[in-house]
Amino acid sequence: MGLTSRSLMYTVAFAAVLCVALMVWIWPRLSGRGPLPVLGRLGAILLTQLSIMAAVLLVVNSSVGFFGTWNQLLGRVDKAPVNVTQMNSGSGPRASVSETKDGLIQPTGGERVEKFAGYPKGPEDMVGAVRSVRVIGKRTLAVNSAYIYLPPEYFQKQYERARFPVMVVVSGYPGGRVSLARNLQVPLNAARLLEEKKMAPTVIVMMSPTIAQPRDTECVDVPDGPQAETFLTKDLPDALRSTYRVGQDATAWGIMGYSTGGTCALQLAMRAPDVYPVAASLSGDLSVKNDIATGDLFGGGEKGKQRKREHDLMWRLRNLPTPPVSLLLATSRKGEKNFHDTEEFLRLAAEKKLRTASIVLPEGSHQFSTWRREIGPVMEWMSKELTFPQDTEGGKKPGEEKKQDAKQQDGKKQDEEKRQDDGKAGGEDAEVKVDGKDGEKDAGNADDGKAGGDADPKRQGDEEDERG
Repeated sequence: MGLTSRSLMYTVAFAAVLCVALMVWIWPRLSGRGPLPVLGRLGAILLTQLSIMAAVLLVVNSSVGFFGTWNQLLGRVDKAPVNVTQMNSGSGPRASVSETKDGLIQPTGGERVEKFAGYPKGPEDMVGAVRSVRVIGKRTLAVNSAYIYLPPEYFQKQYERARFPVMVVVSGYPGGRVSLARNLQVPLNAARLLEEKKMAPTVIVMMSPTIAQPRDTECVDVPDGPQAETFLTKDLPDALRSTYRVGQDATAWGIMGYSTGGTCALQLAMRAPDVYPVAASLSGDLSVKNDIATGDLFGGGEKGKQRKREHDLMWRLRNLPTPPVSLLLATSRKGEKNFHDTEEFLRLAAEKKLRTASIVLPEGSHQFSTWRREIGPVMEWMSKELTFPQDTEGGKKPGEEKKQDAKQQDGKKQDEEKRQDDGKAGGEDAEVKVDGKDGEKDAGNADDGKAGGDADPKRQGDEEDERG
């Protein structure tokens, strides 16, 4: 029997009930004095408690999915590299960072990732930097804490006019930015991929999916409640563009997450493809449902029912036009509750010509040991989907100024030689398993950025739904 199977859960629950009944029946026979009756009573209590705890833990694990298989529970975790399968490709001086006290992004004195094990220390133009900030929503007036990873190139002179692509990484609930930095090791994976030239220099934003702690808003605009979708699709991009040198066009923006964050990533990409045309989900669900932590997310009446349908991605694929997005879904054949739903979504996506890719592990679970195996390949895949250099400040691409300076120097040199010749004549003195999409750069696009390579063609979003 599998660790999350109903048969095991029912068997252990029946054993717990049987142990309680046996203890009630045998207790009078253990009421005597002496060491044996005392040991018998202690043994009966211990056996009953263990059986009840085992039943409770199995129910909780089956609901949440912390351990998907017996191997996961016993620590026999496969650490082999994972592959992304393309399902349907469809048709010097420091740069300034302008967080300010009164701006939309404000620096905070929160826990610094440099304290986490394994994080490199050194000059920012060599190892990059992670900022601890709070993001202020000018529409929603919500405040959400975040870590901002800035790659080493952000501080290097040759990139001082470049705008960088953005990855928004959303944690599960009730996790947060610390889980992303310490447990999922997002900045460390980014640094490794940059060193291996498998990812372009990218600004990475790490934050929680909820803007109304302790409520789980599931990235939904709740009627007469928190406007989480508006915060993530409008307030966050505006705040980042007002503070950092990040891409203006949507082709430079992607979103990913694990668990609830993965659900959010898929939802936001499908509902706002003109904001996040690229998204990846690690163990995320394909629909949003009300529960104790969320409360009523959609409201009542027919409008509430329609809002709920619109947050079901299978319904959207069947009933609405296919959005111009690229999605990656990660799951496990054994140990993940969303495996069959993910398979069905990928099948329907292929029919609807939706660009998709997947990671399917033979065995996994709903915990960081699985997500840490997937996050590196997912970031590499997303980097290939985003454009870099996306655009530049002043309309110039990295390297263009050097080229212009070189041309000016060549021109001066030619003029000087000409004057020397004239002087001589006149007797005078004279001086990221992923198949590339059409027009896509390969995994070495970080080098393309240094060379000032052209950006990919823009993907135009033709759909923008509003959550109620």
